[in-house]
Amino acid sequence: MPDSSALVLGADLAGQPIAQSLRLANRHGLVAGATGTGKTVTLQRLAEQFSDAGVAVFAADIKGDLCGLGAAGNPQGKIAERIASMPWLNYQPKAYPVTLWDIQGKTGHPLRTTLSEMGPLLLGSLLELTDSQQSALYAAFKVADREGLLLLDLKDLKALLGHLRENPDVLGEDAALMTTGSSQALLRRLATLEQQGAESLFGEPALQLEDLLQPASDGRGRIHLLDASRLVHEAPKVYATFLLWLLAELFEQLPERGDADKPLLALFFDEAHLLFADTPKALQDRLEQVVRLIRSKGVGVYFVTQSPADLPDTVLAQLGLRIQHGLRAFTAKEQKSLRAVADGFRPNPAFSALAVLTELGTGEALVGMLEEKGTPAMVQRVLIAPPQSRIGPLSEAERAALIASSPLQGRYDKPIDRESAYEVLQARKGQAPEGQAPASPHEPSLLDQAGEFLGTSTGKALQSMARQAASQMGRQLVRGLLGSLLGNGKRK
Repeated sequence: MPDSSALVLGADLAGQPIAQSLRLANRHGLVAGATGTGKTVTLQRLAEQFSDAGVAVFAADIKGDLCGLGAAGNPQGKIAERIASMPWLNYQPKAYPVTLWDIQGKTGHPLRTTLSEMGPLLLGSLLELTDSQQSALYAAFKVADREGLLLLDLKDLKALLGHLRENPDVLGEDAALMTTGSSQALLRRLATLEQQGAESLFGEPALQLEDLLQPASDGRGRIHLLDASRLVHEAPKVYATFLLWLLAELFEQLPERGDADKPLLALFFDEAHLLFADTPKALQDRLEQVVRLIRSKGVGVYFVTQSPADLPDTVLAQLGLRIQHGLRAFTAKEQKSLRAVADGFRPNPAFSALAVLTELGTGEALVGMLEEKGTPAMVQRVLIAPPQSRIGPLSEAERAALIASSPLQGRYDKPIDRESAYEVLQARKGQAPEGQAPASPHEPSLLDQAGEFLGTSTGKALQSMARQAASQMGRQLVRGLLGSLLGNGKRK
């Protein structure tokens, strides 16, 4: 019988279960393979295993069929045959506790963050700014900090840029950074972002991490699925930037857990190459640092892509679980890549990993795991166990029923547009010739608003921390400027 404290992946050629210890599941992982080789079903199996162990899951549903996790399976044909070949599997068709999300709010709960929480580095990457434009954006955020202007949505940032164009003296020593050209370029980039439908991503109520970690009523980990079937094709940069923000927020907010018997959360990043494609080097360096350090916060990151070559070597070196489905190698370049993939596994004298890679059928994979001491185990050829939920998408009616019965129903569905930079700057017009009117003494501070809005233990803790720091540093802590991703200091 498989160990209940392990992720049971499937069976080796002798029919024996292959499993990775949950204690090591925060060492990150990779699910790779050519299109049609079974990556999505493997991802589904892993999500189920984490959920059964009480571990929360966040994954992007790229093709729209991962949502089948929300319905019980009905195995037939070859799937039923594989289940029969694994008598130890204790297969029980069942639905899993799934929460559906959608940035547009059409096929799931609306998923939002604020500009302040995202910060200028990630926002600059999203807007694909030049160095001079990035400097201008930093200057604008600096003014927002100094004047206590909340940047929640795109109209707040556009209002701030207009304010700075009309009142350049507000910038002080940074006035040279905000040229007319830079300001106009930023506004054009924001307009392009709106055309891509990204305006829906920014605003309130913003996603609260506590809601991702809340278990289901039966103790299973809740599986959160972001509908990215349109997003990844229409606005891939928005998709990648949101995932980077989520990773950074988890790193910033979660406490150190040390060695635990299982992770707190498992993140699955499908189309993982988008996270690193055309990413500024400064951001990629910080991203790689966070991937290395976030496992101590109890977060396991699992990259899903076609080839390991899609990830930087520094990230590949940190992966504890590698599930490699079949690859095709027709050209000299592909054959070279194939050899590199095979060399990434600890050899098994029973077979040649290089030869097997092109022989693997659908639902088969080469699996490299960690032994209990944390050292790589020999590669195994594995038949992946079928998921207990449905293989295939939910119907529109099933999705609607799942959303209606969600414990988060009504929490995020209605947008909130409270007073922020846009409203404050609109009110100032005509009241102060130089555009530098101080905030009303009765206006709640940024820290007060943040603590009141969060209304959670995290919000109170951040509020308390911020009040003990200098005002500017406090504002940066509350808005979550990505921790070490933006910090000048280095976290050990």
